[in-house]
Amino acid sequence: MSASPHAELSEKVLYAYSRYLIQLGAGFPQAVTDQAVAQNPALVATIVDVFETGFDPARGGEAEGRRAAQRKAATSAQVDIDALTDADTKTYFSRLLEAVLATVRTNAYQGKESLALKISTRDVSFAPLPRPLFEIFVEADSVEGVHLRFGKVARGGLRWSDRPEDFRTEVLGLVKAQVTKNAVIIPTGSKGGFVPKNLPDRDAEQEKYNERGVAAYRLFIQSLLDVTDNLVIEGGHPKIVRPDNVVALDDNDHYLVVAADKGTATFSDIANEISVNNGFWLGDAFASGGSIGFDHKEMGITARGAWESVKRHFAAHNHDSQSEEFTMVGIGGMAGDVFGNGALLSEHIRLIGAFDSRHIFLDPNPDTATSFTERKRLFELPRAYWTDYNTELISAGGGVFSRKDTEIPVSAEVRETLGLEANSAETLTADELIIALLKAPVDLLYTGGTGTYVRETGETNKDAGDSSNDHLRITAPELRVRVISEGGNLGLTQRARIEAAAGGVLINTDAIDNSAGVETSDREVNLKILMNLAIEAGEFSASDRPDFIAAQVEEVGQRVLRSNLEQNVLLQAERCGVFGTDEIAGEFMDHLTETVHLNREVELLPSDEELADRVEANVPLTGPELSVLVAYAKIDLTQALVESGYANEPDLELSDVLADYFPAAATEKFGHHFDKHPLRSEIIATRAANRMINHSGISFVYEMQKKHGASVNDVARAFRAARLEIGVPDIEGNGDFEAWVEGAQALRALIDQKLS
Repeated sequence: MSASPHAELSEKVLYAYSRYLIQLGAGFPQAVTDQAVAQNPALVATIVDVFETGFDPARGGEAEGRRAAQRKAATSAQVDIDALTDADTKTYFSRLLEAVLATVRTNAYQGKESLALKISTRDVSFAPLPRPLFEIFVEADSVEGVHLRFGKVARGGLRWSDRPEDFRTEVLGLVKAQVTKNAVIIPTGSKGGFVPKNLPDRDAEQEKYNERGVAAYRLFIQSLLDVTDNLVIEGGHPKIVRPDNVVALDDNDHYLVVAADKGTATFSDIANEISVNNGFWLGDAFASGGSIGFDHKEMGITARGAWESVKRHFAAHNHDSQSEEFTMVGIGGMAGDVFGNGALLSEHIRLIGAFDSRHIFLDPNPDTATSFTERKRLFELPRAYWTDYNTELISAGGGVFSRKDTEIPVSAEVRETLGLEANSAETLTADELIIALLKAPVDLLYTGGTGTYVRETGETNKDAGDSSNDHLRITAPELRVRVISEGGNLGLTQRARIEAAAGGVLINTDAIDNSAGVETSDREVNLKILMNLAIEAGEFSASDRPDFIAAQVEEVGQRVLRSNLEQNVLLQAERCGVFGTDEIAGEFMDHLTETVHLNREVELLPSDEELADRVEANVPLTGPELSVLVAYAKIDLTQALVESGYANEPDLELSDVLADYFPAAATEKFGHHFDKHPLRSEIIATRAANRMINHSGISFVYEMQKKHGASVNDVARAFRAARLEIGVPDIEGNGDFEAWVEGAQALRALIDQKLS
């Protein structure tokens, strides 16, 4: 006799939660949970009843009543749990019950092949830190995945993970950087990962492998949308529409956007197709990077953003990277977006060496102009490898070598350039040469590829979380570069960044350096939303949209790069102690802990005791620490401005903020729809927060609130009035930093005066 539909659903739900607990690092082997379930049928029935009380549409009732009934049933379940004698069984059921009570939505009653659980993670006491606001866990026969969101308005990529047992750990590590990276844009950070199940051998059945991977991605995307609200326009007014057969125990929640990531670079059109077929309000703005949108590689935007860090760091050394030569070692190849574009952003790069997954390029004494031209030729090839480089153009002792080579000759020129000892070996293995490149005494280390190659002295290779490069990794004190820019993610551990910066290296974080890509994607999404309003009003043809978007590429790119420049100048000022942030850092971090869940231990920020010791020893916060602090400051200020209703103050005309955000042509054509943009308030708040912090300091708004008893709106108004009166400090390239500081101090003084 087959199981009843109710029993099948109960089994499916229990299995999904068991898999979720495993991903949290809080689960037990399936045999243990199966035995616990089999031996405690009454307790299992009670916990299933807690789930059904919350989410079975047939039971009726509003969210508040359902929650009360859940708590009553949970109390009964807890009594039974407390009576258990086996420790593992007790722990399993306690965690299971807590996870069920933290669930706020599910697609369990839609009759779908997957089960999606939307969970309020901050209500899960045993979830690893940091805890997102929400996550959606998806379980099906063909896929398992998770999507973590640190705010209602959040964005980030979805990756095809190859870590079935701990993909959530992988995603959580990535989303930490995404949260800080997204401080310059409207949404906070999110990240997702999925693992296709039952895949064939990739090499033996490549086509079938890809087909099943795409099918898994499709199901994962659909499952996320299954529990996400829609936004429709009725009678000219926006209205939230709940998905069919979904009971929501949380508030309205309709903003869900995704992006490409590892393994999903070409999947954005698939996601947008699903969005359109679902009638989801974002249409093909759901996934950025599709065929209609900004081509990041063609724009070179991520590299160009990272290069703003390069230029500002060199300017701090009184060196103009755009007109004066400098030496560089790189991670990546010329076919890559971030490295390929980056290696062409100054005609004065002397590229000493670089490596990717296949080859090592070595040119100990390059001809600057000739090597630039050759790199450009490689970049323009359909698919270039370092082996395509014309070796006749490489200086004596150099060459292109395989990563498998065991004997690479070390000439006198190579020994001198790489700073090797005179009596060192006459040959090196490929791995030894890469290590020598990482340790080379050059001006710039530019990361444009994948891999974590530098750890802190006290860290182990396991701490770095990149086992494939354990044999190549060096420690921060072994670096002999002056400047590091991370065009790629996680080139160094955060502890290594801090240690390197303490040793004199100018470095931010990857989240600061490569934020231009996410800002470009966010501007694409918001531009599409604005254009859709005009299309729905019959004022613009959808067929004209691709050409219009393409025409905005350069202007959008310049606005994005302005964000990178301003943030880098701010960080330079903070490193120099211009605004005295170190003196109030501990108090300000406590404030951020209360408002935006900053965890100093997780983010590797100093304790009060450590700060006191640093102040006494005159040791300021490092660039990487300030990079984290500025991100949280912007997240906090943006959130406060949104919640205060700053964008909707009746006596403030803020259309200029939106006109500054959107391309001029979009403002001219669609500006009359600004007030209807669903993210109008968030755009204004984000732009205002970035302006205020970029031009007046990380903790200035907090200090003004404290000094004058002012609200965040009061400070924002004073900043706006001062900005319109005397402007904001400006700087271009290697411009006069001292003049910028004078302008910033004048702006701060005027704001202080207006609040007095």
